[in-house]
Amino acid sequence: MCGIAGILSFDGRPVTPDRLQRMTDAMVHRGPDDAGYFVGDGVGLAMRRLAIIDLATGRQPISNEDGSVQVVLNGEIYNYRELRQDLELRGHRFATHSDTETIVHLYEEHGVDCVERLRGMFAFALWDANAGRLLVARDRLGIKPLYWARHGDSLVFASELKAILQLGELPVRLDWDAVHHLFTFLTTPPAQSILRGVGKLEPGSLLIATRNGSITSRRYWRARFEPEHGRSEDQWVEALRGALDDTVESHMVSDVPVGAFLSGGVDSGAVVASASRASQEPLRTFSIGFRESDFDELEFARLVAGAFGTRHREAVVEPKVIEIVEKLAWHLDEPFGDSSAIPTFIVSELAGRDVKVVLSGDGGDELFAGYDKYLVERRERSNRFLPAPLRSLLTAAGNALPEGATGREMLRHLGRVGGDRYLDAGTLFRSDQQQRLFRPEPLALLSNGDSQAPIRRYLATLDGRGDPDAPRHWLSRLQLLDLETYLPLDILTKVDRMSMAHSIEARVPLLDHRLVELAARIPPELHLKGNRTKHVFKRALKGRLPPAILDRPKRGFAVPLGSWFRGGLGDFTRELLLSETSRQRDIFEHSYIEELLRQHDRGRPLDLQLWTLVSFELWCRQFLDRPVQAPSMRPLDAGADASEPSRDRRRPRLVAGGDSLRRPVYARGGA
Repeated sequence: MCGIAGILSFDGRPVTPDRLQRMTDAMVHRGPDDAGYFVGDGVGLAMRRLAIIDLATGRQPISNEDGSVQVVLNGEIYNYRELRQDLELRGHRFATHSDTETIVHLYEEHGVDCVERLRGMFAFALWDANAGRLLVARDRLGIKPLYWARHGDSLVFASELKAILQLGELPVRLDWDAVHHLFTFLTTPPAQSILRGVGKLEPGSLLIATRNGSITSRRYWRARFEPEHGRSEDQWVEALRGALDDTVESHMVSDVPVGAFLSGGVDSGAVVASASRASQEPLRTFSIGFRESDFDELEFARLVAGAFGTRHREAVVEPKVIEIVEKLAWHLDEPFGDSSAIPTFIVSELAGRDVKVVLSGDGGDELFAGYDKYLVERRERSNRFLPAPLRSLLTAAGNALPEGATGREMLRHLGRVGGDRYLDAGTLFRSDQQQRLFRPEPLALLSNGDSQAPIRRYLATLDGRGDPDAPRHWLSRLQLLDLETYLPLDILTKVDRMSMAHSIEARVPLLDHRLVELAARIPPELHLKGNRTKHVFKRALKGRLPPAILDRPKRGFAVPLGSWFRGGLGDFTRELLLSETSRQRDIFEHSYIEELLRQHDRGRPLDLQLWTLVSFELWCRQFLDRPVQAPSMRPLDAGADASEPSRDRRRPRLVAGGDSLRRPVYARGGA
């Protein structure tokens, strides 16, 4: 696991080591064990290393025998041993025992198609000096991040946005399409960042850049939900059990201790069950709870931990989180509306005291239809048979009620049909609310785009129209949508940033692409059977997990923000959002924010709306209002500080073949 970065000059201008070091210095938390650099003719690659595999000789960058191919990798290749064995039979000579070196020789055999043979989570950059070609690739599901930008006569890329900003060469201006997406869906878009001109390489994609300035990208993988009807339910159960054990065991390959996040739910329990079977010693598990009983799941985590005899540690999250919010803004890189980043940050700090690798159960809800919203969609699909005049009447009745009135949004929701109705249920600030939230100038910029349009076109398939490549069954269409949007943009972003903030590697066994492809072939009626979500997956876990875990209602990784905002966080939130600093940016109508705060105080659940505003304000202060620098990383308690980013255990090395830091300035209006 690492943070990677690089620069390719199209005009032949040399890449100086100090520019690369500024980028990696911003990501020390991603790799406190080592640093490495390669500088060639108009190109530079850099990395920060968190040593997991081949502790002695696995330093990066890694090259082929003659040094003409150089690679840096963020992530893990789980099938590297099998690949290495085959490559050695073909005559390739290896200098290390690292999984990273496998990519070099695989590229020599298969060119850019090498990525299709990799099993793992990764973002890597490979320089082919003979071809004058840079290959940058991201894993199939988007577990590991990759930002990139073309600026003038160069291409720059990095694992984190803040690393690119260290160069001081890009104007720091808001991308208003991304802002619109954020306040609609809690996150920025798949291919854009919050900053204009800086993009994200999408999951399952690769980018190729050449010395002459050409940049092309293509997608090399996409999940296909095509049901296979030749197997019985019992056969699917057995196939899932075997695949689950195989993928978890492959994800435990490590030269350092491995632990697991344990929430008390089905997915993390499934991972712990398989990991315990594969481990020769008790597995280390880590859980987070809350004093608010409606949100606390520690009793279920303890139940699973006891069933498998794990070495279990847990912590209770208090509403005194003000001291870490600046750290969250720094590590998240972009404004982020999912408040579960808070407990993820804290459980990562807890785990980081004991291990460098943790297994996570993320992905199960998308693969096996675990979200309650799928049950809601099945129930509400009958709304399409309501006469159009009745739907219009419901919409008019809802519009007649003032914002915040009981039943207003429900009436308006029932007046919608198909994809518009499903989209409405997952929208943070609806169009009319955004018109009240934003000042006229930014509102005009927001109106230039429509963040909902691509999803609206896709969701037309719920009624048999739209994308001809979409799965035929409505449930499979929604699963694929979540797998390609909510999962990488929200869940995986949160887990990667919060775990790496504490220099630990989070692995996601349920998102091994072989298991994903198996789950996508299971008939949808076996995923959602009656009122039982994850039906076939839970059957596969019968006898492994306690019945109390399999039969309990689903509870998301929710945070009691409502009570926190009405309690200890209330004054902080009000002062932050209504501050003169915020007003001077001239982005929001603060009278509307005051109204939202009053409505929340009166009991209207606006937790995510307020948290997204808080996250945006904190991000602006960290990245727009001052030089980009890390906040103080004080320990969360009196114990050892596992989050300290300044330790550098080995001296950086330069593999040979500065510009001064310019402070980013916020351009009002973001044009």
